[in-house]
Amino acid sequence: MAVNTPRPATSNAVQDYAKAIYALQRQGDDQVTNNALAERLGVSAASASGMVKKLDSLGLVTHEPYRGVRLTAAGERIALEVVRHHRLLELYLSETLGVPWDQVHAEAEVLEHVLSDKLEELIAEARRSEPRPARGADPDARRVDPRGRQRQPGVRSDRCPWHVQEHL
Repeated sequence: MAVNTPRPATSNAVQDYAKAIYALQRQGDDQVTNNALAERLGVSAASASGMVKKLDSLGLVTHEPYRGVRLTAAGERIALEVVRHHRLLELYLSETLGVPWDQVHAEAEVLEHVLSDKLEELIAEARRSEPRPARGADPDARRVDPRGRQRQPGVRSDRCPWHVQEHL
């Protein structure tokens, strides 16, 4: 089991911006514009511009004025860690605690920033030790959890993209 190692201090806002840039880059935007970033996060273009300057000074993005930003390796590490936290929390809240799927995302958005390394590893370990259906098995077979509650139709724990799934 992993020990609680100190993480570099990054604010929730820095984590949210890194995650948003990562998501926009994954959609095919090589350079993410301030306007696209502002729209994704629901902030003003001026706020996005100010944070981009901060991320650049922290070495988390490379910024080309009037072209956009791109995550550096350090920025991508932060984004992937937040995405991993988010996905683990969504699965844990939904599958273990039975939180309704329409509430899971909002809860994970809050908790992703405070998940400790120790709890992250415990959740990931619990996910690894769960029995998994065989390849080709009926994906609906897991919709009833051990306590007999019906799961949301179409919700499957294997919905994570491969680049995130490998971190679960």
